[in-house]
Amino acid sequence: MADWATISSLATAAGTLVLAVATFSSVRSANRSARAAERSVQASLRPLLISSRLEAPDQKLIWQDGHWAHLPGSAGYLHVQEGCLYLAASIRNVGPGLGVIHGWRLAERPQYAENVHPPVDSFRRQGRDLYVAPGDTSFWHSAIRETADPDHATLLQQLKERDRVNIDLLYGDHEGGQRTISRFSFIARRDSDTAWFCQVVRHWSVDRPDPR
Repeated sequence: MADWATISSLATAAGTLVLAVATFSSVRSANRSARAAERSVQASLRPLLISSRLEAPDQKLIWQDGHWAHLPGSAGYLHVQEGCLYLAASIRNVGPGLGVIHGWRLAERPQYAENVHPPVDSFRRQGRDLYVAPGDTSFWHSAIRETADPDHATLLQQLKERDRVNIDLLYGDHEGGQRTISRFSFIARRDSDTAWFCQVVRHWSVDRPDPR
């Protein structure tokens, strides 16, 4: 004779197990969908800065001490005046999101094969945030005004020798996330004693896995 109580218990247990499996699968699917949606939103906000095109319009830059300069497309700017070193680069944002430049650092001698990005705490904070609209040309600029600054002598020597200068820029989206470091290389032009080309040579992701 069948033990209906036992059969009922087994049926209930089987139903509970099936429900648990279905719930687990549903949760996993929902999590995958949520992660995909999050990645899609992040991608739509992500900036990517590179050097501007040669045909990009000239830009007039003014530093807080009144120093000013005209910056052509695809150009870098390195200039010393009364001991003060002025730096600038014509850049553009090829990403879909607004870029906000947070800081910069003078990179070591030309090295392009590093697998690890420079430490974030080694960057100098910008005096003000610089914004680069998606698909648009803009600029980065800064200055080293103190001769006692550790980078002053190094940069001054590179400028005098017309040697390659590497500048790392730290930037992110307008919400403060997706920080990226891009290395820009300043190369002296042979047809001028003062003009420099600017080109991007490396990108690192700070807040997400590096694509390499």
